[in-house]
Amino acid sequence: MEYVQERIATLHEFGNGDEGPGSGLAREAAAAVAETAVVVPMTGREYESPAAERVLGELERLEPAPAAVFVPVRAEPGRIGPFREWLGSFALPTRVLWCNAPGVDAVLADAGLGGEFGKGRDVWLALGPAADVADAVVVHDADARSYEAAHVHRLLAPLTMDFDFSKGYYARVERGRLYGRLFRLFYEPLLRSLADAHDAPIIDYLGAFRYALAGEFAASSHLARRLRAPRAWGLEVGTLGDAYDVAGFGGSAQVDLGRHEHDHRAVAGDTGLEGMSREVAATLLGVLEEHGVDPEYETLSKRYRATGKELIDQYRADAAFNGLEYDPAAERDQVSRYAESIAPPGLDTRLPRWIDAPFTPADVLAAARPWRERRVGSRSQD
Repeated sequence: MEYVQERIATLHEFGNGDEGPGSGLAREAAAAVAETAVVVPMTGREYESPAAERVLGELERLEPAPAAVFVPVRAEPGRIGPFREWLGSFALPTRVLWCNAPGVDAVLADAGLGGEFGKGRDVWLALGPAADVADAVVVHDADARSYEAAHVHRLLAPLTMDFDFSKGYYARVERGRLYGRLFRLFYEPLLRSLADAHDAPIIDYLGAFRYALAGEFAASSHLARRLRAPRAWGLEVGTLGDAYDVAGFGGSAQVDLGRHEHDHRAVAGDTGLEGMSREVAATLLGVLEEHGVDPEYETLSKRYRATGKELIDQYRADAAFNGLEYDPAAERDQVSRYAESIAPPGLDTRLPRWIDAPFTPADVLAAARPWRERRVGSRSQD
């Protein structure tokens, strides 16, 4: 157990007996759920998956119920109907947004915002409508097999203390091994290499988060409307960049969510961690350039590799101390792969702040829900 504070407020799980973690704010956080919209992005692989079933089942346990549960879904036309039926089987105030509906593509294209899509675009489509119906928005992934309803309370707790932004952190230790590979082996050593060369508050801010690539966060509606979402896997880093501008050190917090078990991706290929690293790198370096940091790209990859090697030595010691399996050669191979992702960022394709969007959340809802019938007996509002 430790109680170290970072440059942002860090709320720990001390496990105070029967009272449970966060018990001091449990009542306030529970009451805030009624004024909160929850956003849970999904793709075809989450359909009826055990992890997604657990997430939705845990959300059913929240009392009071959230103001709304927005589920932005990216699925083929033949799958969206079954997806809606399955989501409607849960006793939740669900609002399904079909993110790749023809109408959504048309709305974005007409506004000059067409182009690539991914998790970031899906979450952004839901943020505008969610911020319209609630005082706060909680966002989390649907692939956590260890998800608990109490995570919503924990993420909301800082907002009851006048913070504007709250991010979850947790241990990624599963099946006797260390996971969280993209964060451990790419984000952390890259940011450390940059911190060694640049004295910039934005680097200090990004480095204060214990698991910066976690998908779980809560934000006031004020802040949610001011997020410029990268379209795909850069979402988490892009969110932190905007949170720095709106909330800063004093308005940001992180909360201990214990230990999480997530689905795992392969390393190689565009759909694996290797492809994700390119998008994370482009977003991270773009955020830094926007805030006045001028990375020395000629030497950055080499410095990243050196820092990655140092961290691998530390992870090997930590794994041995805890009796965990560890493969330093495989970890070094990942560092080498990720090093190829380090390059000057290209064109900024982030979606705009909702306060600047050329259309309204109602326009998105209409385009993303091109159906009219309702499921009888369900609390779904789609």
